[in-house]
Amino acid sequence: MLENVQVIQEKGQNKFAVIDFEEFVLVKDLLSSTEKLEDYLDYLHIQTVKKQDKSPHHSFDEILTALNIELYMSALDC
Repeated sequence: MLENVQVIQEKGQNKFAVIDFEEFVLVKDLLSSTEKLEDYLDYLHIQTVKKQDKSPHHSFDEILTALNIELYMSALDC
């Protein structure tokens, strides 16, 4: 969102920003609803955390192997 913005300057200072009309409608809709804005901010936060997360990810099976745990499942347990 807002990746293609034209900035108009006056006397060397940014004065106006021109955006695509569809993006304007989207932003207007987003800002008119507290719930939608909260959802969007949550989405942005999740994206930021995902980019910062450098910890390794392991499958459930890898964790069981590393902890030397064996699961026994009978046909009745499934």
